[in-house]
Amino acid sequence: MPTKAELAAFLAAEFPQTKVMVEAVGDGGARVRHAIGFDELRPGGSVSGPVLMAVADVGLYVALCGELGLTVDVATTNLNTNFLRMPAGDRDIIGECRLLKVGRTLIVGEVSLFSEGDERPVAHVVGTYARLPQKPSRGV
Repeated sequence: MPTKAELAAFLAAEFPQTKVMVEAVGDGGARVRHAIGFDELRPGGSVSGPVLMAVADVGLYVALCGELGLTVDVATTNLNTNFLRMPAGDRDIIGECRLLKVGRTLIVGEVSLFSEGDERPVAHVVGTYARLPQKPSRGV
């Protein structure tokens, strides 16, 4: 399975728009980080919900790639987010991800999101991914 460095390079090539960084991957899970700056804040100074959901989605994708190998043949089909408390606007967001089920067609995982340095989760996310059907190759 891919290493942390291989996954980071894959994300940089395939998803250059993401600011999520891979900290660890393996054993059906992953740890990711998103640096927080002005662009990630909502009015009032806390981290916006869309940023939290993006961290969770990318984190689950990293865990999934750690399990299946580097792939773009999956798609998010559901992302259920429970916002638990206001995240600090001056700390990175950390995502602790783990896969709950890796099936033939669906993959389910969960993520706990934290403001760096605080053990209380700011959000809990459950996501489902579908494995995309393989297109038959045309013999040339």
